[in-house]
Amino acid sequence: MKNIEIYEQPIALYQLLKLEALVSSGGEAKAVIDDSRVLVNGAVETRRRKKVMSGDVIEFEDQQFKVVLK
Repeated sequence: MKNIEIYEQPIALYQLLKLEALVSSGGEAKAVIDDSRVLVNGAVETRRRKKVMSGDVIEFEDQQFKVVLK
């Protein structure tokens, strides 16, 4: 599991995907969230602006990422 470091919390889910370059644009981030391809703490998340906090686990494309506050 890879760590994603954020400098302030909360951060919107779509912004986190874009920040970590898991998608190429904000529009693509919103599309993959709308398509139920992103899990937050083991549950499918369809809210684009879901507030992600330190300690949350994001799953996308068979990869897991733990969010940590820097």
